[in-house]
Amino acid sequence: MILAAWILFFHLQFGIYMFLLSQVELTVLSSDISDSGFNFKLLWVLGLLAAAIVMFVKNKPRMDAVGVVMIAALPLTGIISVEETLIGFSDPNIVLIAVLFVMGEGLVRTGVARNVGDWINEKAGGNETKLLVLLMLSVAGLGSVMSSTAIVAIFIPVVFRICSNTGIPPSHLMMPMSFAALISGMLTLISTAPNLVVNSELIRQGEKGLGFFTITPFGLAILALGVVYMLFARKWLPNNSDKSVRKKRKPTFKDWIKKYELIDREYRVKILPESSLLGLKINELDLKYDGLKLLAVERKDGNKKVFIRPSKIMDFQVDDILFLDVREHEIDLKSLAEKYGIEKISLSGGKGYLTSLSQELGMVEAIIPAESGLVGKSVKDARLRSESGLTVIGLWRGNKVVLDEFLEKEFKVGDTILIAGFWEDIKRMGQVTDELVLLNLPIEFEEVLPAADKARHAMVILGLVVLTMVTGVLPNVHAVILGCLAMGFFRIIDMNSAYNSISWKSLVLIVGMMPFSIALQRTGGVELAADGLINLVGESAPWVAIASLFFITAVLGLFISNTATAVLMAPIAIAMAYDLGLSPYPFAMAVILAASSAFMTPVSSPVNTLVVGPGNYKFGDFVKIGVPFSIIVMIIAVFLIPLILPF
Repeated sequence: MILAAWILFFHLQFGIYMFLLSQVELTVLSSDISDSGFNFKLLWVLGLLAAAIVMFVKNKPRMDAVGVVMIAALPLTGIISVEETLIGFSDPNIVLIAVLFVMGEGLVRTGVARNVGDWINEKAGGNETKLLVLLMLSVAGLGSVMSSTAIVAIFIPVVFRICSNTGIPPSHLMMPMSFAALISGMLTLISTAPNLVVNSELIRQGEKGLGFFTITPFGLAILALGVVYMLFARKWLPNNSDKSVRKKRKPTFKDWIKKYELIDREYRVKILPESSLLGLKINELDLKYDGLKLLAVERKDGNKKVFIRPSKIMDFQVDDILFLDVREHEIDLKSLAEKYGIEKISLSGGKGYLTSLSQELGMVEAIIPAESGLVGKSVKDARLRSESGLTVIGLWRGNKVVLDEFLEKEFKVGDTILIAGFWEDIKRMGQVTDELVLLNLPIEFEEVLPAADKARHAMVILGLVVLTMVTGVLPNVHAVILGCLAMGFFRIIDMNSAYNSISWKSLVLIVGMMPFSIALQRTGGVELAADGLINLVGESAPWVAIASLFFITAVLGLFISNTATAVLMAPIAIAMAYDLGLSPYPFAMAVILAASSAFMTPVSSPVNTLVVGPGNYKFGDFVKIGVPFSIIVMIIAVFLIPLILPF
């Protein structure tokens, strides 16, 4: 199957080159010397295009380097200028892709993207089949009302989070996600630019135009087919990320809860209005019970909650929530509650020790080195809390956890202790202390959200951006730039995070390949191919014309953008219909579906290009998966178009 896909791909390449060359030869034979010079320039462009494809296939040099090479080489042909090769850097679509990365970063920093991934992960239960289905359906659904490129940019971190939680290699989900994003362009009239281009051409020709959901039946059928296809084709996807995902797995809170037996150690109590603690400071109280530690205080500040680090001079207020580490067999919590006027409250979600507070409080393991001043001191005498703000909550010695008389145990060289406290204190300790050697931080540390309290702001901003894009009140790129500025205004993102979020490698690759569209059109290559198609089809059966139109549109999409392809092929499709005395709508639909069928190479669509790096794909991975699927989509389209849109 894989070999057949490769053979078919190169036959497609060879076929279009030979077709264009034959058209050039015919033109040369029938034209003067000046025209032949024009056609030799076309040969130069085709040669460079072939060289780029060979480098993509070999994956040497890397793809963005190939883009830079093409930017440098194309002006040497004399067909386009240096300024024209660099025009992609000012192209609205390139700017749109860049700022969509920034929008996606805002959703990551607020936890919105993580919550979507958690929902998909929760519903799938870690099952790769369910994950793939839910991911493709979610991406296609959202992509039907907004840019497919935007959806991929936003969902890349979501997929990374799912893979981190499940151990599934990103390569098993990134390509299905990109295919679903491409299929989303077949679901509604506004889901992608080529649809609007074809619709405008129909109206210009005096036709009624397409309805908002005219495309939907085709898209739904292809989406269902795509999900089923990827379920079978995933075995051909590379597994090169699998080892790295599992090997680099860091410990989690759950690992340490089990290792140090922290189950049922976290308690939360609320200070009641009649509490004797009110107005008193911590250093005025006798709260130094063995087996009880005050980790943090939650207090309301207007409409939001803030977490306060306990200090000797801090006083208590009504409705303060105290987070306690309690060794229940050493503490009579009921008597304590009656004495101080506090009320025990349930843990949010019952997730376990500090798990639900992982945005504010953290844990870390540390080893006692030989030169540490803690050696020979007990947990109680070490005074770690007063010096660093952190609390020792667990001790591991040899190959087992120490539970009995924990506070009285003296530290020995090589002991591993578990420390809890605010993340800022944990990071500071790692930078200044010589008493402990901190081990790897847990996964939860990497998931601390810089703007967790701004999730609603981010969702409102995203909703307004999507609404603006759907209604067309502003150009897409203008709407997204305003959305990014709004995220900056509400401090969801900052300039450093914005710059770091952009995949410059993907942008350089796209910009480097864009000038081929200008060069092919200027040298007459695109027109030659289009005229040849009309001559080739002639008076054939309608389904042959539809299949040929789909084929040439899809193949042209390998070299130029799908929007440019639609601009070129839409008038040809309608003219073909009129020449054959048939309805133009089936022919227009063939162009629409083919323009979105950019599954065959990683450079045939920005959607594919965006996932090359995150999925660690090679050029051939898209060929062996995308070429067979493109053929299947063409067969389905040729079958469905006459049924839904009669000739």
